[in-house]
Amino acid sequence: MEKALQVIEEMTRQGVIKAYAIGGGIAATYYIEPVLTYDLDIFFIPAKEGLDVLAPIYDYSRERGFGTHAESILIEGFPVQFIPAYNDLVRQAVENAATLKYRDVEAKVVTAEYLAAISLQTGRAKDRERVIRLLDEAVINRAVLGRILESFGLADKLKKLEKQFHEE
Repeated sequence: MEKALQVIEEMTRQGVIKAYAIGGGIAATYYIEPVLTYDLDIFFIPAKEGLDVLAPIYDYSRERGFGTHAESILIEGFPVQFIPAYNDLVRQAVENAATLKYRDVEAKVVTAEYLAAISLQTGRAKDRERVIRLLDEAVINRAVLGRILESFGLADKLKKLEKQFHEE
């Protein structure tokens, strides 16, 4: 994964993508006990707007000999899924990403507060579980989380999830 992160940092420096942040299961492992995940999810803000915001990433990858597998690009053998910031919450999460260190590489990672909000918004069973685990295990600034949830209309969704969890 270290080499994949170096390549992603290089993509940012060369303007292939404007900004990025690690999301999904690997981001969660920065805050809670590890979870099973098969790829590195990279939320990104495209360098240029348009219909095919993934084209520059695939062009860059092809030029360097990286293959693909399903929806992932195999960067130095590590599957990486590039996900354009598909709404304002994800865009804000990328813009406010934390810089964390993985071995010798600094990488941008979605903060625990935004990760919880995105998981809550997505709403799949594994995402709801992630929200509960983040609230239980991670150091979360509840005031910041509250502001994020209020601004994206997710506060009631969290209350409902917490109520369900405590009833079980």
